Amino acid sequence: MATAPPLALRLRLQRNGAIILGPGRADLLAYIAETGSIAAAGRRMGMSYKRAWVLVDSLNATFHEPLVLATKGGAGGGGARLTPLGARLLAAYRGLEAATATAGAGHLMEIEAALAVPPAPKASYDAQNDQ
Repeated sequence: MATAPPLALRLRLQRNGAIILGPGRADLLAYIAETGSIAAAGRRMGMSYKRAWVLVDSLNATFHEPLVLATKGGAGGGGARLTPLGARLLAAYRGLEAATATAGAGHLMEIEAALAVPPAPKASYDAQNDQ
């Protein structure tokens, strides 16, 4: 029988029940920074161009300044990049993820040791719940 992957924490920052920043949104920001494209970032995550744009619009509306700046296509092509605030917030979120994983490692081991049966693997991106 195959060994189950270890438990993992998935950090979501919420305000009034609404997701402000989570693993999916952080990955989208990271892929935009890497590819220079909202469409390419969405493709890497297995989401539609429209869904990627909706998430970018939501992120930009959530903070006092935009996190992503996009330029329209045309002869020279379009593109997207993180603003300085977007880059800082992505770094802060990744730092918080790392700190949470470190602080919670012992607790995760205790919980994992108590599991009777490992759950079935889940798809890497859940468009409904992972934003």
